[in-house]
Amino acid sequence: MDLDALAAARAAEWQRLGELSARRRLTGAEADELVARYQSASADLAEIKSTAGRAPQGDVVSTLLAAARLRLTRASANPLRALPRFFALQLPAALYRVRWTTLVIAVLFVAVVAIVAAWVAGDPALVAALGDRAGLQYYVEEEFTSYYSENPAAVFAGTVWTNNAWIAAQCVLFGITGFWPVMVLVQNAVGVGTAAAVMFAFDRGDVFVLFILPHGLLELTCIFVAGAAGLHIFWAWIAPGPRTRLEALASAGRSLATVAIGLLLALLVSGIIEGFVTAQPWPWVVKIGIGALALGAFVFYMVFLGGRAARAGETGDLSESETGTPILVSG
Repeated sequence: MDLDALAAARAAEWQRLGELSARRRLTGAEADELVARYQSASADLAEIKSTAGRAPQGDVVSTLLAAARLRLTRASANPLRALPRFFALQLPAALYRVRWTTLVIAVLFVAVVAIVAAWVAGDPALVAALGDRAGLQYYVEEEFTSYYSENPAAVFAGTVWTNNAWIAAQCVLFGITGFWPVMVLVQNAVGVGTAAAVMFAFDRGDVFVLFILPHGLLELTCIFVAGAAGLHIFWAWIAPGPRTRLEALASAGRSLATVAIGLLLALLVSGIIEGFVTAQPWPWVVKIGIGALALGAFVFYMVFLGGRAARAGETGDLSESETGTPILVSG
């Protein structure tokens, strides 16, 4: 098929479709004409795709059809009807996209924590530089554990949720800078490593583990995912592939903003665990078991359901009908 010849032959019809779609008011005859031209252009698009695949002429027609579709419906789909697809396909697929980056970040984070903890705890001078012995003793014996119980559980859970959600949001929103997610992750790793060093230096490493792991397993994983999402946005800007940088960035931003929404819910769960479980005088197997169960559910959702959604063709991005315009190609 000669696509240029087809475009020339249909130019007037496609132009008329665009004109009708742009009008605020349509007569009955014009509405009927819009429907007819919509159907005709849909047939043209199907013919183009079946014979030439992806082509600039097809993108032009697809754009016109999207505008006509919006003009005919005058309303977007009910957002509530999109929720099942969002949670069953879009969100897990978006999480699945960052799985390997998340794993690399997790390994590096744990390595930094271990290095900082071993370095500081193994040097009395470095421990002393963190404060006087009485102050550190108070931190180890009282302040570290009382932090989790000094406020009502519901208030504390809400506070840590909003704080962690803001940290995760920063990693995604400012991911395009490249350095911001890295800075946030390094700061947190050094902070956790320093706290661990003090606790282990005063022979309270067991308390540190028991009070960090119940909520920290899921909480830190969420921060790793947020960092991975931010770095993927940065990489879409650096290496857009066949698309323009703006197109690649828009696609990555939409799909990975989906990750941020999912992390809000996961961090709510970790906040509830931190507020209602971490400070409880329960056996360690129960407290850490609850945290491990929450992490296991998140990983299952991310890897198993996400992998299934990805194999079904989901990317976490909006569909063409949801964005209202197609992704254009040059040519």
